[in-house]
Amino acid sequence: MNIFKKIFCRVYQSVFYLAMPLLPYREPELHKSLQDIPDYLKSQGVSSALLITDSYLYASGSAKQIAEILEEKGIGCAVYHDTRPNPTVKNVEEALKLYKEHNCQGIIAFGGGSPIDCAKAVGARVAYPKKHLNKLKGILRVMRKLPPLVAVPTTAGTGSEVTVAAVITDDEKKHKYTINSFPLIPHCAVHDPQVTVTLPQHLTSTTGMDALTHAIEAYIGRSTTKATRRMSLEAVRLIFENIEVAYNDGTNIKARENMLRASYLAGNAFSHSYVGYIHAVAHSLGGQYNIPHGLANSVLLPVVLEDYGKAVHKKLHKLAVAAGVATDSESASVAAEKFICAIRDMNSRMNIPQTLEGIREEDIPLMAKHADKEANPLYPVPVLMDAKQLRKFYYKVADWS
Repeated sequence: MNIFKKIFCRVYQSVFYLAMPLLPYREPELHKSLQDIPDYLKSQGVSSALLITDSYLYASGSAKQIAEILEEKGIGCAVYHDTRPNPTVKNVEEALKLYKEHNCQGIIAFGGGSPIDCAKAVGARVAYPKKHLNKLKGILRVMRKLPPLVAVPTTAGTGSEVTVAAVITDDEKKHKYTINSFPLIPHCAVHDPQVTVTLPQHLTSTTGMDALTHAIEAYIGRSTTKATRRMSLEAVRLIFENIEVAYNDGTNIKARENMLRASYLAGNAFSHSYVGYIHAVAHSLGGQYNIPHGLANSVLLPVVLEDYGKAVHKKLHKLAVAAGVATDSESASVAAEKFICAIRDMNSRMNIPQTLEGIREEDIPLMAKHADKEANPLYPVPVLMDAKQLRKFYYKVADWS
């Protein structure tokens, strides 16, 4: 990256960092049971709600329990169940149409980050009925209040129930973009570990590693605060202690509960301190090939951390101590290496591959351009890189064997 772009990026990031205390961050009202949802919606004057979920949760019957709980309490419920793993503009418009047809006044998201992001985008379109979704992408483009939004995460990974962001895929252009605005933070979040016990192993692992990526990128960036550092360290500790327990025994309620807490903390941390190039590259891969976001992050995480080198050793040392894989007395470089190795080993034990299938060399320049545009100048990464420099990560994780 040339010196002038570097200066611009760092100045831009510094302005956002200085403005952070003045920005309208908030946290959702937290509940621990699905049974709490009707009372919350009634308190907001909602008599009919749109439930947004995915085909797996709908087919399994998991989403049906929410509809039944609402109907028992006299609240109408329309269900949109076609959300894709990387939610698309089409998903949002289809769900919006259902919202209008049933005269809904509130939205419930039930699932992982995809249904929650889809629900946020639907809320944004309700607030801005005359604007196409791509006119709302970027930073602070959504300023109007959204209808009451309840997020029920069934994975412990995205932390989307507490974040300002929604990630949407333009399936025509094969490009992901983010909508980052404070009204997108859900008004209510339900952390019910019972709804996570049936999560398949491969989703338990990759969504959990997504949460770990949030915590790490929030911690190693240059816009951290005392609060976000504390949240990141706690999230890393909880994930290292619980992710493999949940992976090996999905019915372990305590491990599931701890992973939900870790995901929430990590989501809160990166909402304030942002993510980095791992996410930017992962988003471009998801947009181009529909690679699940958690899987892309899992594979990229150790690769990008290793590439940052000395710039992150001291911070990775702190994270390694929190994770229990290094001690305070060890050198920063040794602890950093142990931490990266521990991530790779954890991926291996949970059958997460080291590479990603389907990457085409001819697509790399465009994906790197998208990653550059997403990350720069906003993300306060430890080492700045432009599109050409970002290309190496696609080569490093491509499975061309």
